[in-house]
Amino acid sequence: MRSAGVSLLFMFLLISNCNTDSGAPTPDEFLGSTECLEKKFTRASCDLVFCSPWERCINGRCSCKLPYQCPREGMAPVCGRDGRQYLSYCQAMALSCRTKKPFMSHFGENCGANESKFNSSIDQDTRVVKLFIPDQWSTGGGGEEVLVCSKLWDTAAANVACKEDKHRLCVTVRCQGYETSLAECVINEATRIGNRKVATATCYQATQEAAECEFRCVNSKCVFLNQTCDGVDDCGDRSDEMCCKRCRKDAFHCRTGVCVSREAVGDGMIDCLDGKDESPRYTKTRANRQHLESKLYCGIPNSTTVDDEEEEERGRSSRVKRVVGGIPAKPTQIQWQVAIEKNKNIICGGAYIGSCWVLTAAHCVSSNRNVYLVKFSLWRKHRAQDTTDIVLVRDIHIHPMYNDRSYENDIALLQLQKLPFRDECFVENPAISAVCVPWSLQLFQPNHTCSISGWGRTADARSSDVLLWANVSLIADCQRFYKDRFKPGMMCAGDLDGSVDSCQGDSGGPLVCEDDLGVSYLWGIVTWRESCGQPGFPGVYTQVAHYFEWIRYHTGWPAVTRFNS
Repeated sequence: MRSAGVSLLFMFLLISNCNTDSGAPTPDEFLGSTECLEKKFTRASCDLVFCSPWERCINGRCSCKLPYQCPREGMAPVCGRDGRQYLSYCQAMALSCRTKKPFMSHFGENCGANESKFNSSIDQDTRVVKLFIPDQWSTGGGGEEVLVCSKLWDTAAANVACKEDKHRLCVTVRCQGYETSLAECVINEATRIGNRKVATATCYQATQEAAECEFRCVNSKCVFLNQTCDGVDDCGDRSDEMCCKRCRKDAFHCRTGVCVSREAVGDGMIDCLDGKDESPRYTKTRANRQHLESKLYCGIPNSTTVDDEEEEERGRSSRVKRVVGGIPAKPTQIQWQVAIEKNKNIICGGAYIGSCWVLTAAHCVSSNRNVYLVKFSLWRKHRAQDTTDIVLVRDIHIHPMYNDRSYENDIALLQLQKLPFRDECFVENPAISAVCVPWSLQLFQPNHTCSISGWGRTADARSSDVLLWANVSLIADCQRFYKDRFKPGMMCAGDLDGSVDSCQGDSGGPLVCEDDLGVSYLWGIVTWRESCGQPGFPGVYTQVAHYFEWIRYHTGWPAVTRFNS
């Protein structure tokens, strides 16, 4: 709890078992629905938040990586408290994650058992937090004992200090809350204390009891209601920030319902799943597209082959008539669109998701791989262009629970044939880019504007000769239109008046949504509809995020990532 004008800024108070007859929180204008709270989301719930770099998302939960799975090249070495040197911060944190014990001491190479190690303590009388920070690179046990400045000190940092259990300088410390030691937090350079207040912490003792529990955390600790949805991890497991209709004070609200600290906005690290906290709309500086492109392997088209005027037109939110008579794409505009050919006829669309993999609808293919070809960078349906690549199919994985009568689980993976003596399935082509595969059902919300594309029927009921695209809106609660025909793993998009829709021949094609940073995700696969553009019956799509684990199982991608590497 905060106390203005005194050094006791934050107290780790009332954060344990509470005297209450019910775990239900008091109704609040900031907290989300009871249904959300009952799901017991925490920082490990990767349907709503990113996992840390030393974790991976498995079945909606962040799980610890093994240390050897962390990147090795270009990493700064880290000294462990056990006297060992680790190759990276990620490696030390992977050990802490798996053992729930602090491993990191400090960055540097002098890690021997006789060298000084990081240490923190809380003074028994004053509750002042003290740190001993070793000299990173010198030998001989050098270092400095400092206090912690009050700036940036909050309950998340106090929680970390309580897990561990001369003063002319102080340092600022910023913690996220997942750390097992203050050594793992961001510690800024020491400054003179002067008139600055210093941080203190009072750790909860088992004998303390709360008269009333206003909000019960997932880990059974209790916090005050006004500590929820404020961007600060007061619970220690972040469950007080995971189900929020809006945020208190100046905290930042992600579209998934998570509140993050205002300091997280525009800091170069993406905290919201859709990148909202780093979007130019919410930050003072424009996101560095070149920096993004240097890391991303999916979701951003090669800009050298896309006409700028067309990209600008595609971004508009205005509606167009259905793909039945939609807007012709530029020849290299939709770089993840593929055509699936059988017996010299294009029967369906598909989406390239990276490496040698294509996603399409199960009803588009059979198990006989030899009858199919996949065409990349095709614009005119019956004539290849200079950038067109044609690839054989090596294997077809149809979802084992696919039902050809109800179109339930209508999804299939095509594994493409590699080039002789190479790991690629086609020569590098600037007109081909992969679209990202989403892992969270919360990434895009209803009414989000996305795009569909294909060679389906036009307004005069004839197949289009060139690739068409159109904007559609995601539609919530689709079961109200289709009753029992609407199954888990399905979703709807279009306009209820029927003015925007996909049509026959578009099957298997991509429904693609962009996040706030301009990264595109394959949100849906065209599967079925009542009839093209019929009012009150929007198009039905296979929801790709619902099948992420199945996709990852076959493709072998080691972690949930927006990078298709």
